[in-house]
Amino acid sequence: MTDPISLSVVDAAAALRRGELSQDELFTAYRDRAAADDTNSFTWLADDLQSGLGDRDEAPGTDRPLAGVPLAVKDLFCVTGVPTASASNLLRGYLPPYTATSIARLQDAGATILGKTNQDEFAMGSSNENSAFGPVLNPWDRTKVPGGSSGGSAAAVAAGLAPAAIGTDTGGSVRQPAALCGVVGLKPTYGSVSRYGMIAFASSLDQAGPITRNVQDAAAIFRAMTGPADANDMTSIGWPGNAPEIDLPTAERLDSVRIGVPTELLGEGIEPGVRAAFDAALQTAESLGATIVEVELPHARHALAAYYLLAPAEASSNLARFDGVRYGNRADIGDGGLVELYTKTRHDGFGPEVKRRIMLGTYALSSGFYDAYYRRAQQVRTKIVEDFAVVHEQVDLIATPTSPTVAWGLGERTDDPVAMYQADVTTLPQSLAGVPAISIPCGLSEGLPVGLQLSGAAFSEQRILDAAHALEQAFAFDASPARSTGSGAPAAPAAAGKDAA
Repeated sequence: MTDPISLSVVDAAAALRRGELSQDELFTAYRDRAAADDTNSFTWLADDLQSGLGDRDEAPGTDRPLAGVPLAVKDLFCVTGVPTASASNLLRGYLPPYTATSIARLQDAGATILGKTNQDEFAMGSSNENSAFGPVLNPWDRTKVPGGSSGGSAAAVAAGLAPAAIGTDTGGSVRQPAALCGVVGLKPTYGSVSRYGMIAFASSLDQAGPITRNVQDAAAIFRAMTGPADANDMTSIGWPGNAPEIDLPTAERLDSVRIGVPTELLGEGIEPGVRAAFDAALQTAESLGATIVEVELPHARHALAAYYLLAPAEASSNLARFDGVRYGNRADIGDGGLVELYTKTRHDGFGPEVKRRIMLGTYALSSGFYDAYYRRAQQVRTKIVEDFAVVHEQVDLIATPTSPTVAWGLGERTDDPVAMYQADVTTLPQSLAGVPAISIPCGLSEGLPVGLQLSGAAFSEQRILDAAHALEQAFAFDASPARSTGSGAPAAPAAAGKDAA
């Protein structure tokens, strides 16, 4: 039998159905590998298959599409009885009494929970350095960041610690770490996957999506995460009946596919090596039959400013519940009053980046500044939505680099929040527009992965997956360096307070 770790999700599920591999064997292989993790990707690991079943009473039958496949899950997804802290000291030790809808649907498809992955606190960050459990290290170079906020999920998949992982994407937090770690990351259409059970950052932007080794695996997992509209999430619209059903992509050509390249997202800030890899990817697309055309997204250059007003504004509202009274670990204030309780609890519980965004969002919503900042940002968002609608009438897909740079050094941008925020400049417009996008590895620069981003109109995931699969086969990207061991790179610090079932 082939080494279970080398199998894709699709192949592992097939081997399980044929009886060539047992569920315990597959789970144990990944559990043992994850337990020896030196990238600090996990905050909690299940002890065995039974504890990885969560609130399921028995092992999944082989009739389910993901039967027996272990998945890593970002620490902000609630799973019954499993520690869920969103990488924050304020929630450390919290055991949810329910499971997020998207995770429950994966369990219904037969998947099991391998562990919870490290992240930026409350999903606020682009490097996975804003975590109460310590930073995650990039498997390609352990002196580099893995991207964020879903850095633990991306690093775990890249290092071969999990066959696939679930992350969340608010402004690029699935796609950007996928690009920096050389794996595949899919951000679905907003509303297609239920947000119920996800600890919220920015409710009008947050979306759950898979991080995988290949495009077919992304399709298989995304298909299981979707379903009818969820009554527990008023933003959930389910998968429309008039949209193409999600199937495993098999396309080998891009004949008749028109790909737009927005010049507004290819200017200053794109590293030469990233641009070279991107240009080579476009040439590959042309060789497969695609037509490459320049398009305009005139308001995309304002996405960064709009996002960092809108997302913090929503965060300031969503995180108000974590005060030590309604939710969160309560600070000891002795005989102090309510104001002192709120102040000390939030001072001790929140990290610097979360505090920064709460203050920025509260300021944008304050009396006298609402119209000047928040309302103006909403107007810009509307213009961005309109820009994408116009372009999608001209082309099938839009292509950009996923990240303007390859992975940077640990600590390199922690004292420069603006430089950190600019890491999401090419992923933010799609998030504001609510359209789907995927990142696939397309080459190397300075020995580190470069990601190609493809986006499309709402609910065009099947078209995106087909094109991404065809390009993936043509690129033949070798991700093995990220999964190799014994490279001599420095080991990660032990996760602070890592739990076990």
